[in-house]
Amino acid sequence: MGKIEEILGRGVEEIIVKEDLEKKLLSEKRLRVKFGIDPTSPDLHLGHTVPLRKLRQFQDAGHTAVLIIGDFTARIGDPTGRSEERKTLTTEEVGENMKKYLKQAAKVLNIKYNLFGKAKNTKEFEIRYNGEWFFGKKGLEPVMDAARSATINQVIQRAEFKKRLEKGGSVSLIESLYPIIQGYDSVKVKADVEIGGNDQKFNLLMGRQVQKHFGMSEQDIITLPLLEGTDGVKKMSKSFGNYIALNESPNNMYGKVMSIPDNLILKYCELLTDLNVEKIKKIPNPRNQKTVLAKKIVKMYHGEKEAQRVEEEFNKVFINKEVPSDIEIFETDRKNYPVLDLLCDSGLAESKNEAKRVVEGRGVKIRFKSENLRFKNWKENLKLEDGMVIQYGKRKFVKIKLK
Repeated sequence: MGKIEEILGRGVEEIIVKEDLEKKLLSEKRLRVKFGIDPTSPDLHLGHTVPLRKLRQFQDAGHTAVLIIGDFTARIGDPTGRSEERKTLTTEEVGENMKKYLKQAAKVLNIKYNLFGKAKNTKEFEIRYNGEWFFGKKGLEPVMDAARSATINQVIQRAEFKKRLEKGGSVSLIESLYPIIQGYDSVKVKADVEIGGNDQKFNLLMGRQVQKHFGMSEQDIITLPLLEGTDGVKKMSKSFGNYIALNESPNNMYGKVMSIPDNLILKYCELLTDLNVEKIKKIPNPRNQKTVLAKKIVKMYHGEKEAQRVEEEFNKVFINKEVPSDIEIFETDRKNYPVLDLLCDSGLAESKNEAKRVVEGRGVKIRFKSENLRFKNWKENLKLEDGMVIQYGKRKFVKIKLK
């Protein structure tokens, strides 16, 4: 019962149909629980772990997690939340992204591997690629079968499509097929339950409709809240630059969690960890709450030892204002260096425009011996000294080594 309460309660926004799902969970039937993800980029981030963690809860309760990698649907692009059509990915791009997805998902899910290091299907886990049925010998037949289950009238009612059309934009025919094609995945894997973000509700409901069209029992649905990124405003996404990747270094992961707005602390605790939210509320001072959260997240993905190390390192740099223990070295024979060139050449800045903004925002600090000076003028040359440390923003440092 404890596991059922966790599945139906923690981090859940809506369940369709709750009474039906409760009965299924109380029975002895092993449910097939589907979650699909399109490999549109090479990295998974903490936002992706919200549904993956819910999938893991089902695994721990004795059910089968069915992870669908959308190698076919990624070529179309999910229109959810899009004011314009997504860029079409090539087969090569999708293939490269797919290589990394499963390894990262295994940080959350219980996945077993064969002797050749390939994930294998078990009672607890099943990996499927929707290219299995859409790239097969039957050609367009599966797409046509799926398309018969819905009407253009239904699809065009989708909020994103209505907004686009009202503004004079367009909706491609292939985009309109996306929710139907995704719904057909539920038919092929015989899904009893499907998990997704609350922005995916239209797609998830379409899965029920497509299953019904094919004479199957309709899957129940669990929708989950979207996780805001480190900016505290937009959904966590690589395209917004507000994400925390699963393969992030321990130092960056800890630092980024510590940078989230205070109002997101409890939401991150609930959706990303198994921390007791009521206990976190009782910790005085948001900074102390974030310290517990950041250490927990690093521990989950990098281990106890690394979590302890990065906490000590963070306190050293940001509380005690000391230089990091492990710092990049920039070797040069130039003693007078134009500031923007130095920041780019050393790898601190990605572009001169970015470097200019950071300098103007007083985000560049020179540390040398006992002096800590903020650099103000990006037009000047900087006189370099051996052992000088340059801090760029909050978390980037380089030490100068003169040849």
